[in-house]
Formats: sequence, C-alpha cells, structure tokens
Amino acid sequence: MRQEFSDLVEFSDILQGLPAPDEVARQAAHARDAQLTKPPGSLGRLEELAAWYCAWRGDPRARITAPQTIVFAGNHGVTAQGVSAFPPEVTAQMVANFEAGGAAVNQLAETVGARMDVHALRLDQPVNDITQGPAMTEEELVEALQIGWQAVDKKADLLVVGEMGIGNTTSAAAIALAVFGGTAQEWTGRGTGVDGDALAHKAEVVARAVEANKACKNNGLETLRCLGGRELAAMAGAMVRARVLRIPLILDGFICGAAAACLDAAQPGALDHAVAGHISAEVAHPKLLERLGKEPILSLGMRLGEGSGGTLAVGILKAALACHSGMASFAEAGVSEA
Repeated sequence: MRQEFSDLVEFSDILQGLPAPDEVARQAAHARDAQLTKPPGSLGRLEELAAWYCAWRGDPRARITAPQTIVFAGNHGVTAQGVSAFPPEVTAQMVANFEAGGAAVNQLAETVGARMDVHALRLDQPVNDITQGPAMTEEELVEALQIGWQAVDKKADLLVVGEMGIGNTTSAAAIALAVFGGTAQEWTGRGTGVDGDALAHKAEVVARAVEANKACKNNGLETLRCLGGRELAAMAGAMVRARVLRIPLILDGFICGAAAACLDAAQPGALDHAVAGHISAEVAHPKLLERLGKEPILSLGMRLGEGSGGTLAVGILKAALACHSGMASFAEAGVSEA
C-alpha cells in the first residue's frame, strides 16, 4: 500500500486501505496459550493482550524488544482566551526538559526500555485561535501529519504517542464535543489545574470553538484541522503510520484519545491496532474511551500527558508477551494437564 502522502486525499486513501491483523497468528497464539503451564484464563487480560499483539505482528510467539515513545509538542492560539493555568512559554521549556531527560516520561521510558523521541512543531507559530475559525490550513495539517508519519521508527515493535502543548486540553475537548456531541461541560476538564469560574469559562470557550467551526462536525480529518493542533495532528499521523507498519499502538490520555477519535471518525476501525494504556483523571477521558470501545490497561489517577500513562503500560504488555512466549507448555515441562 501507499507509503507516503502529499495531501489529504492521499492520506484518506491510506485510511481506507489499512492492513488487517493476521488471524492465523492470532489463532496460533490462542492455541499456544491453551498449552501453557497454567489453568485456562488464569492470567486474565494478559492472555487477551498477548494474542492481540501477536496478531498484529504476525507472530504467534512474539516478544517486545524495541518499543518507542514519541512526544509531539505544539502551541495553541486559544490560550489567548485564558484557558490554562500556565503560559504558552511552558511548552518550549518542557521540550527542553524532555530533551535533557528531566521529565517524568523520560524516566518511565528508561524504566520500560523504550526509545524516546521528541518533536517540536513550529512552537513560535501557534495554530489559530479556534474560537475565531479553523486552527490550521489544509497544508499545515498535512505537514503535521507527515511529521508524525516520519517520526515512527520502522524497527519499532510497539508505539506510544504523547504530547505537550499548553491549551491542548481545550482543543481536545472541542474535538470530543464535535465528534461525539453532548455539552461542552461534559467534555471540558481541569487540564493544567483550572477550577471553579475558570473551568466554567474554559467550557464556554470550547462551546464557542465548536460553534465557530460547526461545518467540520461530520468529517474526522476536518475536525482535526479545525479544532486540533499540530501536535494532535502529528500524533494522528504517527498512529496511522504504525498501522501501516503493523506496529501495535498504545494510546495515552485524553488529548491523545481526541486525536485518535478524529481517525476513528474518518475511518471506522482505524484504531484496531491500538489499546488504551490507562484511564486518566481528566474528567472526560472515561467517556472518550467508552466511545472508542477501548478498555484501559491501567487506572492510576494520572493526568500528566507526555505519553506517561501509555509508556508505563508498555511494561504490562512486555510482561504479557514474556509470559505468553516464554512459558513452558505442559509437555515441555512434564506437568500433567487437567
């Protein structure tokens, strides 16, 4: 299938021809699981995750040896509406922290053995204020999608995408409202820590943004262009590239989920190669995962972003595959079966 794209038409063509999992490998993984030295089902969801992973890798005895975490950073014009507790300058400051190895996600990536990459997308040029119209032109959206696409290591065997961008919980809430409907209050959370009147104001800004871009509601890629940001678009590009390469994907939190929702709206099934790494403390994340049909692996009250929850979940997937592929069968171990 197509390995590059130069416009949204070509990107849409890729979405319509995404590869499917290897069902032969899935069935072989299930058959292997039935012979391992344990009672059937005793490893719970680890067994399901292992079979899912094996199907996407086309290997019934797969292991995870080269996970990758990518953090994309972008700035948002909507911060002019006073929606964040932090100024937009923090985005660039945090990028420097990622590059220096000082952020939480750096420590988590090192702990689970993941390669970590950081991509800052035109931080000196925030996307437009979404209360005034579309965040990006089509050309800007394509550029961001391409950056995400090219950031994926072809040798990776598991991908986590994360983000950094002051104001992007407002963008994510607007996307969720446009894609799923409901009220702005349902989808708007505290983000960097706003509360009370400030939270009510943020919800009002979300509602205004969707109203200003109401023509995008029935088109996933238009929703991403009009209400997203460069870092959300780059995450979406990386997600699709992972699917093309048959690299299983771990979704991070609410903002990552909003980017994913645009792909799911554009092409149902686009996220079949993805699992939800965790359920965050951001108020709307549980509802977003429910709409996407994703059951979280972890529930630890995290709401940091950065790909932190997804990266932590890498350890669970590695453990699932270690058990599945490394355990002895009853015959190999000389253990009597039930």
